[in-house]
Amino acid sequence: MKRGSIIGLAAIAVLVIYLISAYNGLVGGREDVDAQWANVENQYQRRADLIPNLVATVQGYAAHESSVFTAVAEARKGLGGNMTVDSSITEDEEAFNAFVESQNKLSAGLGRLLALQENYPELKANENFLELQSQLEGTENRISTERTRYNEKAQAYNKKRQVFPTVLIANIFGFKAKQYFKTAQENYSAPVVNFSN
Repeated sequence: MKRGSIIGLAAIAVLVIYLISAYNGLVGGREDVDAQWANVENQYQRRADLIPNLVATVQGYAAHESSVFTAVAEARKGLGGNMTVDSSITEDEEAFNAFVESQNKLSAGLGRLLALQENYPELKANENFLELQSQLEGTENRISTERTRYNEKAQAYNKKRQVFPTVLIANIFGFKAKQYFKTAQENYSAPVVNFSN
């Protein structure tokens, strides 16, 4: 065999090995992001499962606070009964943002629900309420942690898919960019503190 043919075959072999390696790296990165998305969903589901018990406990003490209960019920209903969303949502900016917005509405409603304890001292002392509040706070912390981990996995994957020449392979085989969790718009401005009262 001629030396030129051997060099040509070696170059083709290196290229094929690189293509396989890049493709497998993209698959692995996408799977990491999807697995972390499942962890985020798991924590959202945990929170949704706590809500009916929390609402029932608070209703026993603050039955006339119907607007708060309605807001929480509507926000939870807006999510649909099932919290599980296919991981392909992480590649669709509009669907992803709609999902995050519905979760933010639920968080706001829960904040209002928990704030009711200030008006009802007997609710503050209720053991069930305190336990549910503690579980909910723990779940909110887990949600934050899992969202951060998701963003880290999404960033690593997005970086990998944008690097040349891997970007060519990503585009050929349809590897789409993953969306990131962002801070809610209302959290961008600093709170106003007024000590004049």
